[in-house]
Amino acid sequence: MDALIGMGVALVTPFKKDGSVDHSALSNIVEFNIANGTDYLVISGTTAESATLTKKEKAAIIQTISNSNAGRLPMVIGIGGNNTAAVVEELENTDLSLFVAVLSVAPYYNKPTQEGLYQHFKAVANACPIPVILYNVPGRTSKNMEPITSLRLANDIENIVAIKEAGNNPDQYRELIRKKPDDFLVISGDDDLVLDVILEGGSGVISVIGQALVSDFSKMIQLGLKGDSDAAKTIEKRVMPLIELIFEENNPAGIKAVLNHMQLCEDFVRLPLVVATNTLKSKIAAAILQMKSQ
Repeated sequence: MDALIGMGVALVTPFKKDGSVDHSALSNIVEFNIANGTDYLVISGTTAESATLTKKEKAAIIQTISNSNAGRLPMVIGIGGNNTAAVVEELENTDLSLFVAVLSVAPYYNKPTQEGLYQHFKAVANACPIPVILYNVPGRTSKNMEPITSLRLANDIENIVAIKEAGNNPDQYRELIRKKPDDFLVISGDDDLVLDVILEGGSGVISVIGQALVSDFSKMIQLGLKGDSDAAKTIEKRVMPLIELIFEENNPAGIKAVLNHMQLCEDFVRLPLVVATNTLKSKIAAAILQMKSQ
């Protein structure tokens, strides 16, 4: 699926001081990304704090992003959870006509077996009228979806077209890339590993840092896809300190601190998350200044 090759960005949800969604800032972030080289937009992912958004807020956010995008970039929507029946019901009752794919996270908290993961995603794919991207993020779900399970799904179910792999495990990436079907995409969910993943045959990234460092990070991705490792690694070396910092406390507090420094949105997050500490904000400001001087 060509629409999913390159750099997708997991958009934040900007908030105002009173906790309401800042739709104006969200529009500005979308426009900033489109203008500077993002390939596709991912809505209602982890970085959007989707776990703390109401159904009404999610619908309004989709409308804002869709209106701002105006059909210029492909869009992916996050729909997933740990109650298979509820995920299926949401898929069956959501208008998915705006989107090229659904990004569906592996069930969290329940800790299913590998067979349970397979059956969950089989049910999700059967209920979904558009392509499905598996999302494996064991650091958040407490359960790793092993390559054998991901590859079984890729081979057995036609509309499962990709995986966002975010296990921060180079060996797992390599196994997926080596054994996957030709038309199945391995997409990095780890900003710090993405270049190596691409150089070994991955298809790109769904990025956190990309929505702030749009031009640099998207250029790095494109250079990697072309096999120009030297030029790509030069950019990687320059941006890596900031990538490490944004995950030092929690995501998305880190990336919101960056976007706030860039005057794109406020840095408010919703409990149980808290804003980045002043210590981290100082480190981020210094890292951005260092990047600009290079």
